[in-house]
Amino acid sequence: MNTDLVTKVADVLAEATRIGTPCAPVRALLPNGDIETAYAVQRLHVERGVAAGRRLVGRKIGLTSPAVQRQLGVGQPDFGALFADMAVSEGEPILAGRLLQPKVEAEVALVLDADLPHRDPTVADLLRATAFALPALEIVDSRIADWDISIVDTIADNASCGLFVLGGTPVPLDRVDLRGVRMTLTKNGETVSQGTGADCLGSPLTAARWLAATLADLGDPLRASDIVLTGALGPMTVAAEGDEFTARIEGLGTVGVTFASEGASA
Repeated sequence: MNTDLVTKVADVLAEATRIGTPCAPVRALLPNGDIETAYAVQRLHVERGVAAGRRLVGRKIGLTSPAVQRQLGVGQPDFGALFADMAVSEGEPILAGRLLQPKVEAEVALVLDADLPHRDPTVADLLRATAFALPALEIVDSRIADWDISIVDTIADNASCGLFVLGGTPVPLDRVDLRGVRMTLTKNGETVSQGTGADCLGSPLTAARWLAATLADLGDPLRASDIVLTGALGPMTVAAEGDEFTARIEGLGTVGVTFASEGASA
């Protein structure tokens, strides 16, 4: 693998974050469709974050919608890393300028109570390893201008991670059917997205099982206390200053976030 190329692409994405201006698609710099190199860029981003003192707290799963997979010409999901400084508490507004091109999606979060080291985890393994589920909002963001992304763009860009918000009431998995849950996401009081657990790779548990197997195969398995954002239950929607979002997921409760106006950031 061309380590100089990996460093160059990571630097381009880091500079977009630093100056607050999205960059051109990085796929132009990478071999066509080279997912392996794109993940190497992501790993370098994570390594730099950890070296700078950021705390890794889990993973997110992306591309769980068949429609989005078809759009990007892929047949599999992807993943990215979650850091503690990406977590937003309910009631804490997201200040203007913190993100470049935010969009919001509602999903199920799992919090683990045990490691998942096996390359062939079963659903039973996953159920035993999960402490509880929570409703979650992922605020995705892209360092790529106008969200003009391919699969390698989003993987290199840490799966378009931005921020995330977790609901505050944990629910054990024996009290909820994650495949059957219904989700409604509102923006300023109007419904903008709906879906079910089955819209996330058939079930959020199926998505989480894919992630556990993939990371174990890479030698970096999911660990106890990790947060797993299992993927969107419905279409994402654009966020702007002053917008207020609330997601209700049947059996899990609600979770919300507000984007502050520009004046609130002063």
